[in-house]
Amino acid sequence: MNRPDQGVSPSWAGGEALEGGHRRPRTHDGFRHEAFFCKDDDQFLAGTLPFITNGTAAGQPVLVAVGPARAELLRRGLGSTATKVEFVDPAELTANPARMIPRWRAFTDLHPGQAVRGIGEPIWAGRRRDEVAECQMHEALLNMAIHSDTRLWLMCPYDTGTLSSEVLAEAQRSHPVVIDVEQHRESTAFGGAHHVEALFGRDLPLAAVVVSRRAFGAQDYVAIRADTRAHALSAGVDDERAADLALAVHEVAVNSVTYGRGTGELRIWTTRDALVCELRSTGRIVDPMVGRLPPPADDENGRGLWMAHQLCDLVQVRSGPDGTAVRIHTWL
Repeated sequence: MNRPDQGVSPSWAGGEALEGGHRRPRTHDGFRHEAFFCKDDDQFLAGTLPFITNGTAAGQPVLVAVGPARAELLRRGLGSTATKVEFVDPAELTANPARMIPRWRAFTDLHPGQAVRGIGEPIWAGRRRDEVAECQMHEALLNMAIHSDTRLWLMCPYDTGTLSSEVLAEAQRSHPVVIDVEQHRESTAFGGAHHVEALFGRDLPLAAVVVSRRAFGAQDYVAIRADTRAHALSAGVDDERAADLALAVHEVAVNSVTYGRGTGELRIWTTRDALVCELRSTGRIVDPMVGRLPPPADDENGRGLWMAHQLCDLVQVRSGPDGTAVRIHTWL
């Protein structure tokens, strides 16, 4: 983690102070992961505009993924500089939080060895509880997924005016640095790898009512695939998405049998806005990154979870001493 020079303005300003109030663009030699706390649009622009313009002035590619309203604010504030910035619809980048790490890695891979900057807003008011939980897992995993030598400076805005104190506290646990428009500070609550282990090992909250519950083994793959598809269609999921869900459940079931003593259990239920399929097994996953990066072509490990993340709206994976739970959500 880089430290700001003594006497330098807050990290978001992104430059060294010169005479006359001008700033020389600063670069960065490794991965910087910062939570940016802002309470309104004015503070959001006060932090993000200098961050972007100092990056473009230094010739650094910039990728921005924020909501449409804030993207428009940035375009207006940047003026002609906006043409130098790549804007990504957050619905594309953050709809399924597990797809964000591959996108950031792809961005840095396009510019090998070059300093790049990004702004990503994974959590905003109105996101579902389970989406928020997976965004928080993503933020914690980023510190492991992006190598410390990767020259990516990533700013993650958090709206203090609309997000809960619990969400803001979690942001401090998953970011080495916390900034606002007045100061830059190391997060005393940052948990690093230990925090990832705690999140990944924490069991998911139990469902109030389970509609279907069945044990399965290798001989039951066809049956559980048909059962999943039938429940999805009954819940109003269209045929294509029902087929995708059935395939994802099949792939995770194969993993459960292969690495979980030959058996597993499938549970299905509905919530107000989702059909949920959960597969539990006695096997334990030790790598919390499993399924979030494409496995090598000659490696079957993690292929099922990778497919599930690509096919479905939201996938939650938790694993501890008592076994593994994979919870797949299809929005209704």
